[in-house]
Amino acid sequence: MNRKVIGTACAAVLAIGLLGAAGTPAAADDGQEHSYLVLGPQGQGTKNAQKRVNAAGGTVVAAYDQIGVLVVRSSSGDFASRVGGGLEVAATDGLGTTLIDDEAAAPVDPTALGAPGDPTAEPLWGLQWDMQQIDVAEAHGVTTGDPSVVVGVLDSGIDSSHPDLTTQIAYEQSASCIGGVVDTAEAAWNPTTSDHGTHVAGTIAAAINGVGIAGVAPGVKVAAVKVVNDDGYIYPEAAICGYLWAADHGMPVTNNSYYIDPWEFNCVNDPSQRPVWQAVQRALRYSSAKGTLTVASAGNSNVDLQHKFVDSTSPNDGSAPVEDRTITGACRDLPAEAPGVVTVSAVGPTEQKSYYSSYGQGVVDVTAPGGDTRFRTQGASRTVADGVLSTVPGGWGYKQGTSMAGPHAAGVAALAVSAHPGMKPGQLASFLERTATPLACPAGVYNPVPLWAGSETAYEASCTGGARNGFYGAGNVNAFNVVQ
Repeated sequence: MNRKVIGTACAAVLAIGLLGAAGTPAAADDGQEHSYLVLGPQGQGTKNAQKRVNAAGGTVVAAYDQIGVLVVRSSSGDFASRVGGGLEVAATDGLGTTLIDDEAAAPVDPTALGAPGDPTAEPLWGLQWDMQQIDVAEAHGVTTGDPSVVVGVLDSGIDSSHPDLTTQIAYEQSASCIGGVVDTAEAAWNPTTSDHGTHVAGTIAAAINGVGIAGVAPGVKVAAVKVVNDDGYIYPEAAICGYLWAADHGMPVTNNSYYIDPWEFNCVNDPSQRPVWQAVQRALRYSSAKGTLTVASAGNSNVDLQHKFVDSTSPNDGSAPVEDRTITGACRDLPAEAPGVVTVSAVGPTEQKSYYSSYGQGVVDVTAPGGDTRFRTQGASRTVADGVLSTVPGGWGYKQGTSMAGPHAAGVAALAVSAHPGMKPGQLASFLERTATPLACPAGVYNPVPLWAGSETAYEASCTGGARNGFYGAGNVNAFNVVQ
């Protein structure tokens, strides 16, 4: 299945790219510092690995003893070959991917005030079809969430001055992980170049305060875990730092609205990709063991993640020539296909798969509202209000993508933990599935946008399965069901 990328003509704000795992050549001997991940044996700390790194001319900038991973910088061109000692080394140069925002959020101006405590009285509630679809108002009649529950938002930062979010942020649990190094200064974890993380945070926990919108779980808190640098790039060391920070600071749920670039699939059987893949896996396993459920977006490429044969469009960042690459079950879309992760596809206002959403039986666990601005006209034009309305710096706006579906699921998970404390990640994942609203496969070849000029067949997809299927997994998440 070739990757299909949504172009700039689309109304979607795509799920963000994160961990590139293209071939990782040794850094050039150019006298400049380059970044590396160094993997030592798990369970043995990093003391010995740090000695080898220092001897090879490297400087350790972060040591994650929990998983045996070091973040290292070195100006030595042959650093990787000099480390030795059975340590695996991966240069991360060229692995960062630009945060993709194909459309600026369409602004919305609230003009009325409503009484706090009732989501339906929020000024913009009438535009929140997504919250009505998953029974958020009914859930809030039981609980809006426990303030001791914190959802980690691994993204581009959260605007701490936003009136719908300023009371919702867990300030002491927020941090920047840029460069793989923790910085807890408020300025460090606020957004710089993107409104993506602020939009995600609003969907999860925007306050019921008579201003703007209501989030899925306005009683819980969100923590900004910033992994996007000032140039709009996200690197592996930042993601790994983010996973461990959230786990070590007691967050029962994290939202991860990103996919892996510049390669669509990371292959563990490729020696040049394996160290990054292994480091991410270690971090995710550690996170789960500490009690954190990872919620991830399925991606916006309309790819069947169950059936992968040839990747013909990677790398997409210009770091190397595009090549046809045969891929197997050893190649995975991370973190969506990592074990223990809840993978979320997207639906629009009619609860049909959004045209852009990736899918796959056995991969997608649940679906959630992500928006679909093309379904009304079968692709001929777009209707912005069929996107998802949430917070953006300076106001409120619409976006669409599996990036928007993920935080709905994360918010529902936060309500579930609030109503039923003590659930472990596996139990919570199973509970989300059991309480979801089943959605049946559409008949035949599915294509909601056949009139989109130049894309008449680009968004065709076939759904397999029964009550649990490739488009929707166990079904659409439901806020009311999880709090009963």
